[in-house]
Amino acid sequence: MDLALSSFDSVQFRSAVLALCLGAASAFVAPAAVRAPKTVVKAFETEVGAQPPLGCWDPLGLLENADQDRFDRLREVELKHGRVSMLAMAGHLTTSAGYRLPGDIDFDGDSFADIPTGLAALSAVPPFGLVQMFFFVGWLELFVMKDLTGDAEFVGDFRNGYIDFGWDTFDEETKLQKRGIELNNGRAAQMGILGLMVHEGINNNPYILNDILSAPVAFNAGF
Repeated sequence: MDLALSSFDSVQFRSAVLALCLGAASAFVAPAAVRAPKTVVKAFETEVGAQPPLGCWDPLGLLENADQDRFDRLREVELKHGRVSMLAMAGHLTTSAGYRLPGDIDFDGDSFADIPTGLAALSAVPPFGLVQMFFFVGWLELFVMKDLTGDAEFVGDFRNGYIDFGWDTFDEETKLQKRGIELNNGRAAQMGILGLMVHEGINNNPYILNDILSAPVAFNAGF
């Protein structure tokens, strides 16, 4: 009697394990077959920057029930952040390589060569220098980096009739391609400068990839 019960329990146990395995396997198949992820926004999937495989990816739900004006506002902000981040990456790489402006940064004889790279520069720049930078950025935001003439061809077009660089000679396909390149380079730069800042804060070694590739960078050596 005990042997038969033991055999029955063993069969039940194997059946339960098989059912659990099949249920777990189905979890990897069913959602993709039922619906697309909620973070994919269909309303703006034809906009510049919405590319395979994610399309218009909105993990924070910023575009939920959004109209075109809302999208355009977010796109302008994204472009500005991307452009600033690309400049930040270029500046970080340039100063890490040892290049500095000539001359002094203040009337006390502190030179640009005395200013380290990255986050450390914030504590080395004289206070009045930080104030100057703050107001300069504000001036750019209010009077330069915006559509002042109302002639913008697209969101983020801040030429205002002054700068062209041959843009008007491009066909529509080339324009869309270049806009997509700028947008994606800006996205990459935002992640890049964030990574440099985080690693500098952790152990003062932002160029950790160079260590992995056996080409270490003596970051801020001598400061």
